[in-house]
Amino acid sequence: MKDTEFGKLLRYWRDVRGVSQLDLSLEAGVSQRQISFIESGRSVPGRDTILTLAQTLDVPLRERNALLHAAGYAPMYSEAPWDAKEMQGVIRALERIMRQHEPFPAIAMDRHWNVLMTNAAAPRFFGHFIDMNARTGPRNMLHLMFDPQAMRPFVHDWENVARSLLQRVHREAVGHVIDGNTQTLLDALLAYPDVPADWRTHHAPVSTAALPVIPLAFECDGKVRRYFSMVTSVGTPLSVAAQELRLESMFPADEETEAWHGRVFNVLPERAS
Repeated sequence: MKDTEFGKLLRYWRDVRGVSQLDLSLEAGVSQRQISFIESGRSVPGRDTILTLAQTLDVPLRERNALLHAAGYAPMYSEAPWDAKEMQGVIRALERIMRQHEPFPAIAMDRHWNVLMTNAAAPRFFGHFIDMNARTGPRNMLHLMFDPQAMRPFVHDWENVARSLLQRVHREAVGHVIDGNTQTLLDALLAYPDVPADWRTHHAPVSTAALPVIPLAFECDGKVRRYFSMVTSVGTPLSVAAQELRLESMFPADEETEAWHGRVFNVLPERAS
C-alpha cells in the first residue's frame, strides 16, 4: 500500500540521518505518536506534514518527490532536464560565470560528475595533455582523472588526489547520500588498474598541508603546475536539476603556474588593480 511504502521511506531517511522518532518529532513539530503511526502504516500523512518531515531530514528534492508519490500525492519539484526551458535563466547565469573565468577552466556537472557544459578554456587545458576527441561517450570528470589512458599519468601525486576525489564524492553527494548511480560510478572508478583494494572501505584523510583547499597539480614539461578548484551551486533551488547542478572553477595556486598558463594558452590573466 502507498502509506506503507511511505512509512518505509521515512524510516529509511531517519536511519540515514541517524535521527530517532523523538528527535524528528522535536525538530519537525510533529508528534512522536504520529510519526510512529506513519512509519507503521497506520496513518496517512498530509502533504504539508510530508514536506515538513522531508525538510527536517534534509531530503534531496528528487527524493522528496518520491516521498510524495509514495503517499499518493503529485510531485512538487520539477524533474525537467538541466537544459529545459525553465532552466534557461540558470544556464545563462552559469555561462556568464564561465566566460568571466577565462582563461582558466570552468566545468558544469550533474550530480554524477558528468560534464554538461564548459567554457572554452576547459577543453584547451585538458587537450594540452590528451586527445579529448579520442574519448567517446559522455564525458565524466572522475573517469577522466582515474583512467590511465586519460589524465591520470599527468596528475602529480595521483594517489592522494584520487583519494581526495573519492572523499569529495561522499562529501558533495546531493543530500550527502550515495544513490545507486553514484555507487555504480564509485565501483567503476575502483575497478581501474592499480587502484588499491582497501579504498573501497578505507577512507583515510588526505594530507593537504593545512591548506584551505585540496590542491590539484599536473606534471607538464618537467614541471609541476599547481591549481585548486572552487565549487558553485545554485542557492535555494526549487527544481531537481537546479539542486544537482555544480560549477567547478579551476584557479592557479601560485604565480609560476599562473604565468605558465598564460604563456601556454596565449592569454595573460588580468590582475586586480
